[in-house]
Amino acid sequence: MASAWRPCLILALLSGLAASGFPRIPSRPLGKRSLPEGVVNGIEVYSTKISCKVTSRFAHNVVTTRAVNRADTAKEVSFDVELPKTAFITNFTLTIDGVTYPGNVKEKEVAKKQYEKAVSQGKTAGLVKASGRKLEKFTVSVNVAAGSKVTFELTYEELLKRHKGKYEMFLKVQPKQLVKHFEIEADIYEPQGISSLDAEASFITNDLLGSALTKSFSGKKGRVSFKPSMDQQRSCPTCTDSLINGDFIITYDVNRESPANVQIVNGYFVHFFAPQGLPVVPKSVVFVIDVSGSMHGRKMEQTKDALLKILEDMKQEDYLNFILFSGDVTTWKDNLVQATPENIEEARTFVKNIHDRGMTNINDALLRAISMLNKAREEHRVPERSTSIVIMLTDGDANVGESRPEKIQENVRNAIGGKFPLYNLGFGNNLNYNFLESMALENHGLARRIYEDSDANVQLQGFYEEVANPLLTGVEVEYPENAIQDLTQNAYHHFYDGSEIVVAGRLLDEDMNNFKADVKGHGATNDLTFTEEVTPEKVTLWNGAAQSTFSWLDTVTISQDGLSVTINRKKNMVVSFGDGVTFVVILHQVWKKHPVHQDFLGFYVVDSHRMSAQTHGLLGQFFHPFDFEVSDIHPGSDPTKPDATMVVKYHRLTVTRGSQKDYRKDVSVGTKVACWFVHNNGEGLIDGVHSDYIIPELF
Repeated sequence: MASAWRPCLILALLSGLAASGFPRIPSRPLGKRSLPEGVVNGIEVYSTKISCKVTSRFAHNVVTTRAVNRADTAKEVSFDVELPKTAFITNFTLTIDGVTYPGNVKEKEVAKKQYEKAVSQGKTAGLVKASGRKLEKFTVSVNVAAGSKVTFELTYEELLKRHKGKYEMFLKVQPKQLVKHFEIEADIYEPQGISSLDAEASFITNDLLGSALTKSFSGKKGRVSFKPSMDQQRSCPTCTDSLINGDFIITYDVNRESPANVQIVNGYFVHFFAPQGLPVVPKSVVFVIDVSGSMHGRKMEQTKDALLKILEDMKQEDYLNFILFSGDVTTWKDNLVQATPENIEEARTFVKNIHDRGMTNINDALLRAISMLNKAREEHRVPERSTSIVIMLTDGDANVGESRPEKIQENVRNAIGGKFPLYNLGFGNNLNYNFLESMALENHGLARRIYEDSDANVQLQGFYEEVANPLLTGVEVEYPENAIQDLTQNAYHHFYDGSEIVVAGRLLDEDMNNFKADVKGHGATNDLTFTEEVTPEKVTLWNGAAQSTFSWLDTVTISQDGLSVTINRKKNMVVSFGDGVTFVVILHQVWKKHPVHQDFLGFYVVDSHRMSAQTHGLLGQFFHPFDFEVSDIHPGSDPTKPDATMVVKYHRLTVTRGSQKDYRKDVSVGTKVACWFVHNNGEGLIDGVHSDYIIPELF
């Protein structure tokens, strides 16, 4: 019955499919088998494909896994799926023997209740749970009859964030068995142009990866394809289990001719801002470190290792201090000190001698740090053009002093007063991470979980590197009043090197000819304003009654029924059809304050000889050669422009020598071409009179 297969879910991604309750098979030599290779417990996963389409940092991903039950009896099959925590699902389906059962995507609380109800009724259901550092895990099980096929398809989307100068697409791959057709393909399209593109896998050596991986980029397009054969998937040359079990990461960046880029589609806009080459703003940072008894052992040693490495990276213009908390609160220095070589060396000695002890007093430690930063600012102990940051690391919950999370949040919020950010690092799982995250977010910071692992010190260092180089403070993105609505966050305390600010919104008037976007911020030496002029003139394409609207800020290609239309951002529109017939419409932009001239469109024809002999019109009548003769060249009214006599179409005309720009090869400047100008609106040269070719409007 169809009702028995109605799944519900909330968040998810790929990774693989495995027979339910079937343990991972240890490596074993190849031997004689009655079933096809790749069959585990009667189930063959014969195809797994991850298809990623990225446009302007927005990733649309489709994960498809196909399997067949080759056993003689029905089998329960579990699909284990892992999804980036920043992604969201837009579609999920199961197809069994050609019948598709769509999933219902629900909010977390609703999904949890429906999941429990569905399971109690024996229905197919799935729910997402946290899975590691960057992922959440979704699992759904289905009962597949002998000989039946099942297809699992998940569609999810994600806005890729810029991290340390790169956009990152993180895929967890874990098919758990050899797959006949396994493929990851990513097509990336960035209107600004792609400057770099790379891919790496945690589960395979670079030599083996290179034989199965292809990657390329040119201009605005990039492509990555990972397609290992079954032999390349083996954990050893004679093994039947798969080595594909880990992370596949694609990174790229875009060209940046200017700090900002605004893209407009169908009345909506997205504004990307990532300036480069700015001097770093000095920072005052207080490290608030949990030294309670639970930090004993490896966690404390890893924390100290990370702090020592961070001290190496401190700039001499920075100021710092350490606050340690357990049952009480102690400080390294009474006030902030400059990161001079002498002070850094003294700080290293202090860090090496940190020892764990006692309880956990989060409230007093944070208030001490905030007071220290406020005092340094009020007493002018730090540069006026500097910024303040609190970074707290803890592995547990407050259990001495003020221990109520809501009261601690209130105290911290009142003390900071919105003046600087708080970053909370939660070490391990035995803590109230929601409390740390909520407190950080309401103070313009963020929280990060540090996982108890051998690389915990690297995780700590990695976080510090993200906030080590502020380039701007007090960043505000401004748009014309009464022109924009549904605006996302447009004010930020900091812009850090290697990151990106993204603001999106909707134009109130889709017919608006232009608007200005200003990004203002405080730099290391002066206040800065970055202005982006946005000119969303429309380009509308009709297909019968249907229409698609773009602007000259877009870069897009549309092909249908032998017709291809390509818009190249701020440059031209190329229309091609038939056997290579191509028209180019160029947007000629002039100085915006010119008293007379305005932006105009130039219409050009490429390979006009391919046009029919019956082609006509103001331009079409000249697509094919015709006879003419120029003679009697003599001085004209302008000494620099001689006149002549042209005989054409049985008419004798007076023409004047001049020049015109040809923009076919150089669309920005053009090439000067000598030509003859015909007077009187082309009378005698064109068929009929010029008014025959003028219409009151195009549409």
